[in-house]
Amino acid sequence: MNDFAFFKMSGLGNDFIFIDNTKESYDGILANIISYVPKLCKRGLSIGADGLVILEKSKVTDFAWKFFNSDGSIAEMCGNAARCAAKLAYLNGIAGKKMSFETLAGIIRAEIVDNLLVKAELTKPYNITIDYSINIDGNNFYISSVNTGVPHAIIFVSDLKNIDVQNLGNKIRYHEYFSPLGTNVNFCKVLNNNSIEVRTYERGVEAETLACGTGALAAAVISKEKNLANYPINVKTSGGGSIKISYENEGYYIEAEARLVYKGFFNREAFIY
Repeated sequence: MNDFAFFKMSGLGNDFIFIDNTKESYDGILANIISYVPKLCKRGLSIGADGLVILEKSKVTDFAWKFFNSDGSIAEMCGNAARCAAKLAYLNGIAGKKMSFETLAGIIRAEIVDNLLVKAELTKPYNITIDYSINIDGNNFYISSVNTGVPHAIIFVSDLKNIDVQNLGNKIRYHEYFSPLGTNVNFCKVLNNNSIEVRTYERGVEAETLACGTGALAAAVISKEKNLANYPINVKTSGGGSIKISYENEGYYIEAEARLVYKGFFNREAFIY
């Protein structure tokens, strides 16, 4: 395991373990390690992360990826991980400053703006539904939803600070309306015509994360649909950072920081416990 490298990356606090397998050096090891994703992502006992990403060779784009949530489930898309993947691909010489890569949600295009900022065009949002009611514990909640590569539900609130994101987010995520796949849940507060604040309960992480790229896009799209904000929309995240959402030439873009935190090597004790 001494030569089995990984990279820890963070997109505004949404953190990921990355493995660069574009040279197919780790094929044999990865055949077994995937079952250990939840262990590697376990905070306090291992590396800890919201997800694990494997970069692989592609015949049609600069590279392809496999994305796993921290519980080991596969997700089609993750906006913050997409920006981190682009930065790592550039740093590792896999791609130039402008690139494209394959995901289950389609081909994603990204650009390195500067040392920290990365801009990515996500798949076009679809399945937009505005203001419907679902019942949680006898109370009706008005929700809007959209798929921005993965499904998102959005609830607008006036007091974002005191929302019980873990409890209410979990109940909405598993509500029968969204079965069988479930949904990510975003609690959104409109600050002004070009700014919103969002807290997100992420499916697959099963907890609030410090940022969610596809959730930021989802909240911005619904805010625009409801005439509450106009592009470009600055989305303030739980981690204190912000994501710029823009609509340009019929494309939807997210732009924010992506950080390479450290490079390390797996030790067997990281996933045997």
